[in-house]
Amino acid sequence: MAGHSQFKNIMHKKGRADKARAKLFSKLAREITVAAKLGMPDPAFNPRLRAAILAARAENVPKDNIERAIKKSQGGDTENYDEIRYEGYAPGGVAVIVEALTDNRNRTAGEVRAIFTKNGGNLAETGAVSFMFDRIGAVEYDADKASADDMLEAAIDAGAEDVISDDNGHQIFTKPDDLAGVTKALEAKYGEPRKSALLWKPQNTISVDDEAGEKILKMIDALDDNEDVQNVYANFEVSDALVNKMSA
Repeated sequence: MAGHSQFKNIMHKKGRADKARAKLFSKLAREITVAAKLGMPDPAFNPRLRAAILAARAENVPKDNIERAIKKSQGGDTENYDEIRYEGYAPGGVAVIVEALTDNRNRTAGEVRAIFTKNGGNLAETGAVSFMFDRIGAVEYDADKASADDMLEAAIDAGAEDVISDDNGHQIFTKPDDLAGVTKALEAKYGEPRKSALLWKPQNTISVDDEAGEKILKMIDALDDNEDVQNVYANFEVSDALVNKMSA
């Protein structure tokens, strides 16, 4: 009986993982379609599309899925998605920015508001917390692509603002308008990066205890689980032990 129960648990976890993966693939494909529709369908001339494809490859999205998402942008029956940014607060006064792509603004606004409320947060007006973040470009490479010194020199020469290197890899930060140029210059030297994207970087972070941290992480998970939500940013820090516990 115990063995049967364990098997059911494994299957349940696999089912959850497969469902989450399918949802992630759908979100990545949506960004590719929107990027290709707003600009040219050729990533060589469309930095946003290039970044979307890199993000998809990093998650092992099949090539056929990527090509299908690009072709979808050229069809006359393509859904029209609005880009919306929501801002609010999580428990402990932590600032949260949510980026969404939606074909129904009212539905998404209601769902995002409900997630904030259910998890002890509150949605605010656009602009309420974004002043606590910087809009930046970020390029990432694996640690074995170059030494910290070599990456720093190459990034600065390419026009980057800052570089952080550690065992997890190299993070190169740029001004938003410089992201495409820096990415192209580094790619010529080190090959395709694992990530190139615009993001919201908190100017300062708030340390919260495990109790508040657990609530915040549950709220972020719920937002991530929403099919219209593309990215979630928050200005808080929690212990590695809690992160590992929540990821188990």
